[in-house]
Amino acid sequence: QVHLEQSGGGSVETGGSLRLACEVSGFTYDEKYDCIAWFRGPSDNQREAVAAIYPFDNDTYYADFAKGRFAVSQDSAKNIIYLRADRVTPEDTAMYYCALGRGVPKRWWDRRARYRWWGPGTHVNVPS
Repeated sequence: QVHLEQSGGGSVETGGSLRLACEVSGFTYDEKYDCIAWFRGPSDNQREAVAAIYPFDNDTYYADFAKGRFAVSQDSAKNIIYLRADRVTPEDTAMYYCALGRGVPKRWWDRRARYRWWGPGTHVNVPS
């Protein structure tokens, strides 16, 4: 059974950094287009893509707002995907979700519907 467990988050001061983790269990990365992505948003239909990583080739993708401040990485030995954000602002306040998809075309890495398994979410608060 596939399970995504998230950790990290909480309250972060403006200008600080945060790191979120997503540990995947019960899944074997055996396809080139298996993908782990991070989304954020207040509810399911309002989640926006932040970043994604393809473990097969370590290829990464970022939303425009995330470029230069966010970094997604993997610890393949521990099956953990990390999301780091630097110079956070109150606009980064949101629920952050990791999601796992099999066979996600790279041109569609930011499409919610491409991801079958989701983590429970973790809240990040950057007070103004």
